Amino acid sequence: MVNVPKTKKTYCKSKECRKHTLHKVTQYKKGKDSLAVQGKRRYDRKQSGFGGQTKPVFRKKAKTTKKIVLRLQVPGVQACIPAPNQEVQAF
Repeated sequence: MVNVPKTKKTYCKSKECRKHTLHKVTQYKKGKDSLAVQGKRRYDRKQSGFGGQTKPVFRKKAKTTKKIVLRLQVPGVQACIPAPNQEVQAF
């Protein structure tokens, strides 16, 4: 587990930079789940009507911490780089 600095100097491969610049480090957050994706439509169709829960519900969680995905972004440039995964202690 490591502590991560809020800024990091690393290579930016966007067309505007293409050199080592100072990146702002933020935490990646998952977007909202879409109701229109095929798996969700199939699951909802299967769940509808009588018969209770139709698919297995996972209950054997073993890990206590998650690997946090970090986003590296240059201020003023739209492109983001996902940093390599590491178990981050504090961010």
